[in-house]
Amino acid sequence: MILDSTISAVVTGGASGLGAATARALAAKGVKVAIFDLQAEKGEAVAAEIGGVFCEVNVTSDESVAAGFEKARAAHGQERVLVNCAGTGAAMKTASRSKEDGSIKFYPPSAFDWLIQINLVGTFRCIAMSAAGMMALDPMNADGARGAIVNTASVAGEDGQIGQVAYSASKAGVIGMTLPIARDLMSEGIRVNTILPGIFETPLMMGAPQNVKDALAASVPFPKRLGKPEEYANLALTMIENDYFNGEDVRLDGAIRMAPR
Repeated sequence: MILDSTISAVVTGGASGLGAATARALAAKGVKVAIFDLQAEKGEAVAAEIGGVFCEVNVTSDESVAAGFEKARAAHGQERVLVNCAGTGAAMKTASRSKEDGSIKFYPPSAFDWLIQINLVGTFRCIAMSAAGMMALDPMNADGARGAIVNTASVAGEDGQIGQVAYSASKAGVIGMTLPIARDLMSEGIRVNTILPGIFETPLMMGAPQNVKDALAASVPFPKRLGKPEEYANLALTMIENDYFNGEDVRLDGAIRMAPR
């Protein structure tokens, strides 16, 4: 796919971090970008910066996502690109014993479900609605290409750490649905790929104490630093622009393999 001003895109979680970097990278190519996020102030600021449109969207709601696509398409036309960066994280063991009094507690299934609904079902919801819209477009080339979708999983989907059961399950789900969705959409010319970021300079990570960030950077084989959001965006653009890139889950992690803790 040639990225230029004839192409429109939707980036979920585009108000900050990996999503904001991707929105900026797409806009730098001339693409018309719509940002889906719950952070209205930050989202409006990024949209204004790149000449895009902000849509306040909750990815756990059919109605909210549908309204977001309606607003984005009214401004820019049907998107040919969707990049899913919306997500969250939480840490809790499946079951644990208190160090203070020895009492035992377990991870509430409702909390587990909440994270799955955002990271996994929310990603699928955006894919399904976007793909349905892309299918109505005319093909762009002789191969019959209509669009490209990039999802965000995590290395935790393969090497989840202690306390990451819900997060790892949600990201493993994104990995697991990549190839089936690519196969579902193959006859429509819509490609689907997923990036598995390692430890990146996201707003959440940058709020950690410096000694924690230094220790995490030292654990990366090479280069010994945290990943930059722009590096994620570069891979996302490669997946979009290379028409033979399809059905893949790619780690972007400096060769790290996460230890149990």
